Amino acid sequence: MYYDAIENRHNLKHDPFKALVTPRPIGWISSLSSDGVLNLAPYSFFNAVSDKPHYVMFVSSGRKDSIYNVEDTGEFTCSLSTWDTLDGMNISSATVPADADEFQLAGLETSPSNFVAPPRVKNAPAALECKLWRTLEMPDVETGSESGHFVVFGQVVGIYIDDAYIKDGIVDTGAMRPIARMGYMDYTVVNPDTMFTLNRPVVAEDGTVSNTSAEKWDGTYA
Repeated sequence: MYYDAIENRHNLKHDPFKALVTPRPIGWISSLSSDGVLNLAPYSFFNAVSDKPHYVMFVSSGRKDSIYNVEDTGEFTCSLSTWDTLDGMNISSATVPADADEFQLAGLETSPSNFVAPPRVKNAPAALECKLWRTLEMPDVETGSESGHFVVFGQVVGIYIDDAYIKDGIVDTGAMRPIARMGYMDYTVVNPDTMFTLNRPVVAEDGTVSNTSAEKWDGTYA
């Protein structure tokens, strides 16, 4: 099939776009309002956008509490959502009043951050402490002050990693079992059985390519 993505007339039960751009890591964003109300919400439009310096972004459809809080205080924390915290992540996605504390709603404990005020999820194996750089509003198909999609860019100023997941100087991501969003209401999980290693290719002067696969990473970035 082929269809015009602007008109979006795909004739399917649901828009297939998010089932194609997968998997998407989940940004489990905690923030504080200017009045000190704690908020926690997962965002599946989330990713790292730079590594020197470290920047991440998340996108909100409409102005939600997370956007207001981050813009008011200039800070947020992103906890890694994993298989072990799956239920808490899902519960924290519920639509609740602005004065509701999703940590309490989901039965999650907090742990203090070192460089920002919003805490992280205590049971999360890793978390990013972020300072707001900029919020950008993307145009929407509907007009109105609360419509649109808002992209929040944050510089990572502090990183927490549970020492239990550091082995031989490398983070054991598979052991953390992070989850990711697929299309519709589908999710997936990363574990050691679904991970594999590819070394960067080396092209010789004669044009031949070598070193493209290996059982173990050779420890160098090409």
